[in-house]
Amino acid sequence: MTGKSKAGREILLHAAFCVGILLTTFLGMYAYLGHLLVKNLSICIISCFFFLLCIYAGRWLYSRWYLQHKYIHFLLYTFLSCVAILIFWWFFAKYFFFPRLSFFEFSVSAGPFFILALVAGIIIKFTSRSFKQQVTEAQIKAEQKQSELELLQSQLSPHFLFNTLNNIYGISIARPERIPSLLIKLSDLLRYSVYEQKKQFVPLQEELAYINNYIEFEKMRISDRLLLKTDLDEVTDSSIQIAPLVLIVFIENAFKHAKNTLEQKIIVDISLRVSRDSIVFQVKNSHKRIQHEKGGFYERSGLGLSNTIKRLSLLYGDDYELLQKDDNDMFTVHLRLNIK
Repeated sequence: MTGKSKAGREILLHAAFCVGILLTTFLGMYAYLGHLLVKNLSICIISCFFFLLCIYAGRWLYSRWYLQHKYIHFLLYTFLSCVAILIFWWFFAKYFFFPRLSFFEFSVSAGPFFILALVAGIIIKFTSRSFKQQVTEAQIKAEQKQSELELLQSQLSPHFLFNTLNNIYGISIARPERIPSLLIKLSDLLRYSVYEQKKQFVPLQEELAYINNYIEFEKMRISDRLLLKTDLDEVTDSSIQIAPLVLIVFIENAFKHAKNTLEQKIIVDISLRVSRDSIVFQVKNSHKRIQHEKGGFYERSGLGLSNTIKRLSLLYGDDYELLQKDDNDMFTVHLRLNIK
């Protein structure tokens, strides 16, 4: 927003505020005085403007002294402002409207009215400043959150790519005939990860298509060693969103650690259920128990998993639940996400 447009917006806001205060004050006087307002229309209109003046005086006092932490000055000048406004308005009313009006009578009748306006101005300024501070803090947190998300997301594709290229290198030695189809699958996977990882949320059906593509990639890579079971709900509603490249990290880790099992067969079991308000994902895999005993099953999973957990916290807050369990050489990850 340019300086001129910002200044114009401020002027419009203050103009709207002044009109609102004047109308509210005038209607309040009419409700109180009724038909007497017509007989004293001029003094009532001028009183409305004095009421508005008191509000802006309160705003200025709060900004000038209270926000500078000069509290004694603030109290002193607020009191002096009340007295000065009362004296000025009393002279004005006495000279133009009520020649016999004493200052005591005027103070008793009109004093609370203007003190209320002064206090209202202070409260309005305090509320306005507090709201602006909250908005500014929210913007700063949002920018920090976005920066952290972009950093975390930028680390996911390299993480996946390094692992996959290492796998393809091994396959090129043992089964070179599989390389062309694997490269096609890899191209599709990378295309999705490059274009979708920049988004905070994507349609779940697109993420599932990506997951199915990855599973097909792993099936070709592992071949006969793999005992795979998948039970994924079919999703047709494009409004159901999920953070991209979250589930794939757990699936990738399942295949990677299952490959290190002492058994000849690699066991991977993947399921996903979608309800009205949540997504429930679970993946199980066999693994080498000695690896877990040496210091945490996922300690060697690298950047992918740790970044994914950070992304879940940033994007979902308290709206997700992640459980990990090791039982009889089977490792289970259970993830529940509230649908955004």
